[in-house]
Amino acid sequence: MSNSAAYRHYADRDALLAAVTEYAEGRLADAMVARLNAVPSRGPKAKRALGRLRATGQGYIDFALAEPGLFRTAFAHRETADDADPHPADTPAAAVPEHHPFRILSGCIDDLVATGALSADRRDGLDEAAWAAVHGLSTLFLDGPLGDADAGRKQLITERLLDAIGDGLR
Repeated sequence: MSNSAAYRHYADRDALLAAVTEYAEGRLADAMVARLNAVPSRGPKAKRALGRLRATGQGYIDFALAEPGLFRTAFAHRETADDADPHPADTPAAAVPEHHPFRILSGCIDDLVATGALSADRRDGLDEAAWAAVHGLSTLFLDGPLGDADAGRKQLITERLLDAIGDGLR
């Protein structure tokens, strides 16, 4: 297959990159949902909601470590100002596809409010803050000074970050 073969299926390079980005985001969302599905469905609702938020963060970081190329690809292509769909953080939640990492995270935070684990007045900005935390740690593991840490150390650091996020909700 020639280097140009993929372009035959897309209008241009940006369309191809957008499709690859969408695929990578979908795989990341799959990893987050798999972790969510492992959270027990019994017990106090607020505790389950906290567990679901933690699971999304763990799934995000697990995906980055297991699939570094796809993880990087999920964030490699950014749409231009002329594109119809802005970045999810700048888009009303209803406009972000249901199976998108940001939407999954937002849903978990909505659950925290619904169960009383988080007061509604502390809701605004939490999506972006939690996303920044797990994305930043993932990037430090993949391309930064934490890349040489062994798997056990990376998991310990991940747990500490997820603890800090959970503790910050109180």
